[in-house]
Amino acid sequence: MIRLHKSVALPLVGMSGFETPLSEEEAAIQSTVHRFARDVLRPIGRELDRMKPEDVIAAGSPFWTAIAESAKLGLDPQLIAQFPPEVAVRIESLIGEELGWGDSGIAVSMGVTMMPLLMAHSVGNQELIDMCTNKIGCWMNTQPDRGTDSAILCRGELSAHGKQSVGNITAKVGADEIVINGQYSSWVSNGTVAQVGLAYMAADYGDGFYGTGEQSSMTNGIGMIIPLDLPGISRGKPLDKIGQRSLPQGEIYFDNVKVPKRFAIALKDEYLGNLTSAWSYAGTHMCQVFVGTARAALELALEYCNERKQGGASLIDHQLTQFRIGEMVRRLETARAIARRTLAFSRISPRAHPYVTAMGKVSVTEEAMKIVHEAFQLFGANGTTREFPIEKLFRDVRSALIEDGENYIATTRLGLLASQLYQNGWGKQ
Repeated sequence: MIRLHKSVALPLVGMSGFETPLSEEEAAIQSTVHRFARDVLRPIGRELDRMKPEDVIAAGSPFWTAIAESAKLGLDPQLIAQFPPEVAVRIESLIGEELGWGDSGIAVSMGVTMMPLLMAHSVGNQELIDMCTNKIGCWMNTQPDRGTDSAILCRGELSAHGKQSVGNITAKVGADEIVINGQYSSWVSNGTVAQVGLAYMAADYGDGFYGTGEQSSMTNGIGMIIPLDLPGISRGKPLDKIGQRSLPQGEIYFDNVKVPKRFAIALKDEYLGNLTSAWSYAGTHMCQVFVGTARAALELALEYCNERKQGGASLIDHQLTQFRIGEMVRRLETARAIARRTLAFSRISPRAHPYVTAMGKVSVTEEAMKIVHEAFQLFGANGTTREFPIEKLFRDVRSALIEDGENYIATTRLGLLASQLYQNGWGKQ
């Protein structure tokens, strides 16, 4: 049936665009998180952006105010999971978008903080749940010589005679104890402030670091949740970077650190599946966050174009400006749709895959970059000054094209996945 309207009125639109009606619960959650993003994340994010990295994490820094206030929101993922899956996906998306609208750096920090606790719940280990509750967490995977290599899932990603790098941090697994030596890279989000870490690394179970047979070029691995106050653990200096300066990042060093084997959440056979599950969670959060950042750029551009006059008229009255704004709206709606579809596939599909999640992350961050770039252009020379917040958004989103998997590499992996699916029958119907 055709839905008939008695008149042509402006369409219903909400904070998250051309949205189908939200339930009372969804609207209440969105409103609560939006106020937090507006009143806490946005002003604190801008303040932290101007500070030196070591001052961001110092006692009394506004960063700690943001963390304390975020804890008061009561956004327990276990509570969200009690909703029907389709509803839980939309709520998670609404939350992530509002956080990214406020400040992408702090939003990423908040997402990473939860990862050790979420994993502890997922494996059902009460000791680890207690260890991680009310603690700042981090996800430790990236290493100086094992960035892209750390997420290799199959032999097809290696050169003809190549082997996956062992990396810069390794574990020797004993009967009751795991001994860790080495370092994670300076890109560990929350690395300089975390109290617990979800850690992945190459592991020697007594027969070397590499597998056998078809897996002889791939390293064995282990996943653990580690309290970061153990003897032998130290931190590097906070990373100084151009974007997401409100997100503390830095190295974590391990010198003969002894960890009880019961803290392991994935041994040899479960390692890759567990690692990819963590990676997928991180990627879906990135998608929602940078939809929010792109939306913030669109709103700044709309405000500026309605105030700035050129050629005797407001910028928004020029047809070319309307086209450019229209392109930004279109791209934002596309990014939001991809972000939610990716999140739904990751959370609901009986057999998801991290390369599909990475596809969503690539698509969203590329669209976000185009939106922020266009907004930056509309500001003209004013956009290059610190007076206008668009330049901060430009720097923040630019980092996202590399963060959580460099976009070209992630897209290459999607091509490899498509080839494998074709060989398994996909596209031959």
